[in-house]
Amino acid sequence: MADKQAKLELGGQTYEFPVLEGSTGPDVVDIRKLYGSTGAFTFDPGYKSTASCESALTYIDGQEGVLLHRGYPIGQLAEHSSFMETAYLLLNGELPSQQEYEDFNYTITRHTMLHDQLNTFYQGFRRDAHPMAIMCGVVGALSAFYHDSTDISDPEHRKISSHRLIAKMPTIAAMAYKYSVGQPFMQPKNDLSYTGNFLRMTFGVPAEEYEVIPAVEKAMDRIFILHADHEQNASTSTVRLAGSSGANPFACIAAGIACLWGPAHGGANEAALNMLREIGTPDRIPHYIERAKDKNDPFRLMGFGHRVYKNYDPRATVMQSTVREVFEALNVKDPVFETALQLEEIALNDPYFKEKKLFPNVDFYSGIILSAIGFPTTMFTALFALARTVGWVAQWNEMISDPAQVIGRPRQLYTGPVERDYVPLSER
Repeated sequence: MADKQAKLELGGQTYEFPVLEGSTGPDVVDIRKLYGSTGAFTFDPGYKSTASCESALTYIDGQEGVLLHRGYPIGQLAEHSSFMETAYLLLNGELPSQQEYEDFNYTITRHTMLHDQLNTFYQGFRRDAHPMAIMCGVVGALSAFYHDSTDISDPEHRKISSHRLIAKMPTIAAMAYKYSVGQPFMQPKNDLSYTGNFLRMTFGVPAEEYEVIPAVEKAMDRIFILHADHEQNASTSTVRLAGSSGANPFACIAAGIACLWGPAHGGANEAALNMLREIGTPDRIPHYIERAKDKNDPFRLMGFGHRVYKNYDPRATVMQSTVREVFEALNVKDPVFETALQLEEIALNDPYFKEKKLFPNVDFYSGIILSAIGFPTTMFTALFALARTVGWVAQWNEMISDPAQVIGRPRQLYTGPVERDYVPLSER
């Protein structure tokens, strides 16, 4: 704890509150005793200026375009690491040794199958159900099938449930897709990688062997890494808030999936792809660029700029080269993809976009990559949830292990009627 103090004058009295310093980033005024000392709350809609917890997982500096997982820059992880290694890092705090990596990979691989009765559970959904609706239901139901790992006070139970969630999420997501298109479920294969297994379970069929294309596998693995964790965003905060009540981990992750489903959170890459489809062909780009610059025109360029990153999105840098690798490997010939590449070039060089810092973000690239691989837009958020499960689980574990953790209880600024007497129905 730092020696610095913050002073607050209220009602003619002065109060002092300690100022805490993190390892990096802004100082934090500790107002835990504010209400007890002053009888007043703070008012911070959306908690934009409030630190809800102490965390050692992920650090973001939006002004400088920095994203660190346990201190490691996201660009280095995406370029040199794998999703399984990044998952181990987030869960355990350090990169694994060769033996630790092999043991972790072995454990996750052998938890990928779902309880057989869950196949029947899928049959209860309509065929046109959104994959996120299915994932909410199935993940929430896991506690009914794996109740041997729901004692959150037991570290071993927490470890097992964490591994189960990370391992089974690709199977759950792939089965949601298969169910929507009426194809049989594909069981996981232990000789494939985490990402390769997911691709086979999604696009493979029993009638023939599925060949994993290395460039596609690498691109998906990168997308998973880039979406693994993003500090205290809405869905992560939802997982923590649910977990603060003592809810089991499966219920907490289901709550996170429900929050992520909101278009303001998990739907950005779908919105970016829809915009590209609206533009259609490269020759129409100048018209839409002018519309984007017109304050009176409702059209907005989706996939540009970011509510957190006020500079270049560090995750987008990795995706730039990945787009081209996937297009080349799959021999993509589509005017929408050509439009994306030309729009990117124009936006990066146009003074208006440079001045406004409207750089392409990770959603701009991930949407067109996922579409090129063959995923329908309804699966985009499900893939986001698959990757983010690692971060949610790591955040949940950190919260449960924190001795200062208490049940979440936000306050409010009440603006309703003051106390008044009940009037009988016959007199109203």
